[in-house]
Amino acid sequence: MKEAYLGLGTNIGDREKNLRAAIDALSHLPKTQVEAVSSVYETAPVGYLEQADFLNLCVRVLTDLSPAALLGACLGIEAAMGRERPFKNAPRVLDIDVLLFEGVRCSEEELILPHPRMGERAFVLMPLSEIYRDGVTTYPLKERLNEVRDQRIRRTEIKI
Repeated sequence: MKEAYLGLGTNIGDREKNLRAAIDALSHLPKTQVEAVSSVYETAPVGYLEQADFLNLCVRVLTDLSPAALLGACLGIEAAMGRERPFKNAPRVLDIDVLLFEGVRCSEEELILPHPRMGERAFVLMPLSEIYRDGVTTYPLKERLNEVRDQRIRRTEIKI
């Protein structure tokens, strides 16, 4: 099985429930095991600012799915939970991004790995730093964390 890291975010409805449901759905994917879940962080929106704050976390999975199949499964979970895409950076019931995938670097229309904007976002890097294992995937996490330290982010007491 290959190791992959996912970033999850939500700012519509019962945000805690949304994250729990998403992790439950991920745990039921074929050939996939949820191995670790980070703390939950509350963060300000990026891009479109006229919306509620987000709850974000990261998940480490082991999977025999291909990167494209994992992305497709994540998009299916988003759709099943009611995700709509009326405009870029719109509020969302759920967002699941494939951040890193063991042994894979790609730049395709539908999937770029590592995720192209993860290094700019504390809401990805802070939770990722809790569950990231050096050596399996290669990403300069510590260096990128130093670059986003000034972004508003708060670790919550929420247990998922």
